[in-house]
Amino acid sequence: MRNLIDIFDLSVDEIDALMALADDIIKNPRDYCDRLRGKKLATLFFEPSTRTRLSFEAAMYELGGNVLGFSEAGNSSSAVKGESISDTVKVISAYADIIAMRHPREGAPLVAAMKSDVPIINAGDGGHHHPTQTLTDLFTIKRKKGRLDSLTIGLCGDLKFGRTVHSLISALSRYRNITLILISPDELRLPGYIKKGVIVENAMKYSETTDLDLVMPVLDILYMTRIQQERFANRSDYVRLKDSYILTEERLKSAKPDLTVMHPLPRVNEISVAVDRDPRACYFEQARNGKYIRMALILSLLSEQWLSCPDKKQPFISPVGMKCENPSCISQTEQELPQEFRLVDREKGIYRCRYCDTDILDK
Repeated sequence: MRNLIDIFDLSVDEIDALMALADDIIKNPRDYCDRLRGKKLATLFFEPSTRTRLSFEAAMYELGGNVLGFSEAGNSSSAVKGESISDTVKVISAYADIIAMRHPREGAPLVAAMKSDVPIINAGDGGHHHPTQTLTDLFTIKRKKGRLDSLTIGLCGDLKFGRTVHSLISALSRYRNITLILISPDELRLPGYIKKGVIVENAMKYSETTDLDLVMPVLDILYMTRIQQERFANRSDYVRLKDSYILTEERLKSAKPDLTVMHPLPRVNEISVAVDRDPRACYFEQARNGKYIRMALILSLLSEQWLSCPDKKQPFISPVGMKCENPSCISQTEQELPQEFRLVDREKGIYRCRYCDTDILDK
């Protein structure tokens, strides 16, 4: 049985196969309208979602299957009673053939996968991973540019909490000649575990700037993100940063004629509505592509051809007294969940949490 928790759960060949299948679904929809008759998808969304949840539901319905689940755990699930993720998933996996799960705690889908009897798809965990959005992004880039290598990609906005950015960078690290330009306020710069563990470790070319206008002329892709109010503990910080970058028609005048403007949505005000008329804007097309790539993913995960793959990373260990210090980690709240880490730097005594990838210094 396979799960999709982060984008590295898929090989490059598997990603290519998913995109090819999604292309075929677009070309031949009638061939797929009855593929999953009698199958059920459970959508367990512990935090609000519109596009991701509805695209999963639309994907399952268009494959001939059915959907059950909840969209707001506080009002419609036993989570409000204090039920653990492990128990919720163990029960739901008896009712459904596959589960798509979104949760505000980083690492929650990984814990779910440990307990589930059916495949788990991570539909977003806090500011951590969002692999199906990444598949959507890769599929969109491939359809617009015809390739996934030799591109200069600007990532703009909230790079600290933006899980779509984190997953996309991880995926792009496996393609040739990618240049990343990281555009953000200093307070919302990319986390160290992504910069060091993905960009630097894979020798990717990158630069950081606070000036979108300066780098606009060199970009092949501009990936805009919103400043996420729900990730801020202090509202005054959000108010101060929310208007850091607003893409306008005027700003696009210096961009390449074949620039592709992307956004995972929802937008607030970071892209002017007037930009929607520009042929370089493809964020609504990008959202539509999400349905097709999720159809391909659900089909593939329910196929007997996709077998379980071993974890080739270092084993997990539980040093005495060590605890993850990330307040958003699922290990802070999940009942009796062991604290587990990978040793990533023996000389400096740095460990990385199994669930949320936060680095911990052995004191």
